[in-house]
Parts: sequence; structure tokens; C-alpha cells
Amino acid sequence: MSVSRSRRGFCRIALATAGTTVFPANLFALEEWPRQVNGISLTDYHVHRDGTTVEKLLEISRQRGVKFGIVEHAGKRENDYPVILTNDEELTRYVAGLEGKPVYKGVQAEYLDWMSCFSKEAVAKLDYVLTDALTIRGKDGRRVKMWSPGFEVGDPERFMDEYVDFHLEVMAAGPIDILANCTWLPKAIEKQYEQLWTAKRFRKIVDAALKYKVALEINSLYLIPRLPLLRIAKEAGVKFSFGSNIRGPQVGQLDYCVAMIRSLGLTRDDCFTPAPAGRKPVEVR
Repeated sequence: MSVSRSRRGFCRIALATAGTTVFPANLFALEEWPRQVNGISLTDYHVHRDGTTVEKLLEISRQRGVKFGIVEHAGKRENDYPVILTNDEELTRYVAGLEGKPVYKGVQAEYLDWMSCFSKEAVAKLDYVLTDALTIRGKDGRRVKMWSPGFEVGDPERFMDEYVDFHLEVMAAGPIDILANCTWLPKAIEKQYEQLWTAKRFRKIVDAALKYKVALEINSLYLIPRLPLLRIAKEAGVKFSFGSNIRGPQVGQLDYCVAMIRSLGLTRDDCFTPAPAGRKPVEVR
């Protein structure tokens, strides 16, 4: 998904409403890599290559002072992405291509059945697995991308209840580390964010995240979750990861994440770090 002018405008408004400040890119000393806030080493775990070379991404990483976790889509070919890893051989080749680079190696797992494509041994070679709930089950049983043109929400309240339940299903379905794009809403209802994302609904996601030991992503593209919801997660003891999900040369911008770190008073203990060998979700769940 690309960032349009209207999207950027909406993001700036949302950030202002959250009572936070955008931090300039030169806030930190460039010689410090990765840059740190409250003792937290800044890491963008939601970086897509999208045809960009790893060398170019590393250049951007150094310039921004942010360590990158690179993810490739993974799952069945039905998910319909230009590049998607669908078996052990492709996954192993992808991991090998990142070996020796100063990046974390991850995948963005797609839909509920992604694990049926891979062995546990192959997945364990990754540093982490990230997924989201943006591809849902349609009325006919087919997977539906909610950001696609023409997606219909129907009754917003009914949609939200089903959407929350789907978040829970996603976390229960496979051994994941990070739930990305959490609380994202389709364009038709995005202006109703505060009304639709009630504390009760969000707490269901928080409870599931705690149960399955899943970190919630603070996303700097969509500026979500909003601060009141993040406070609920922080008080509950949920771990957080940071992700831009921005494509191209603007990747790695974590201004919103930095603002939330400061607003919530997050420390290293509140943040996700990849599990060591033998303790990864795919090995213990």
C-alpha cells in the first residue's frame, strides 16, 4: 500500500490529535547506531524490499540510525503478491540471502494457513514472524484484502465485532512474534476510529497478545494504535515492536514510534526483541 498525499495529511491530523510531537530526523547523533530513545535501540521490524537491493536498504538504515528487520510475504500463492515465499526451499534461499547482513530476518505471514507451507525447522531459521489481520475471510470463504478498492464494510458495529474476533483467530492460528497494523481500519470507517475502537474491543486483542506472547506493532505509517489504546496495552504488560511499513526511500521513518516511546515512557523491558534459538514461537508453541 502506497502513501498518498491524503494519507499523509490524515496522519498529521491524527498525530496532532494524539497530543504528540513529530521528532526531526536529525534529533539524534548520527554516530550512534542504532539510535536510542529511553535506552531503546530503534529497530524497524516492518521493512519490505519491494525490488530495492539490500545494500540500498542498509544505506538508508545507516542514514536514519535505525536497524532494519526485513520481511517478505510468506504463505500460499492465493494471497497474490508480486513476491511471496511458499515453501521451505524459497524460505531457506531468502534467509541465506540476508545472512551476514546487519538486519533481522523476518517474514510477513499471510492469512491463517501460512504455516501449512513450511516446516518448523525452516521457520526457526528466521529471527521473527510478523503478520496482520488485514486479509480477512470473505462471505464466500475466500480471502479478501480490506484495502482493495470496493471493499464493503456493511454495518460498522457488526464489522468491528467480527474484525476483533479475526485478530484473535490470527494470533491463535500460528506461531507469530508480532501483530502488525493493529487497529487499522478500512477507508470507509477510518474517521470513526475513536468511536469504533472501544477499550472493550481493544482489550480482547491485548488479552490474546498476552496469552500467545505476541508483540503489538506501533505503526508509523498509519499512526496506530492511538495513544489511549496503547496505554491500555502498556498497563497490561504487552510488548511493543516498531514498524514503518513504508515502501521505497522513505522506509525506516519511526517518528510516531519515537513519540509514543516518550509519551508512554517505554523502556527496553517493554519492547520486543527476537527470541534466541530454542525459544522461538515456532519451537515452543
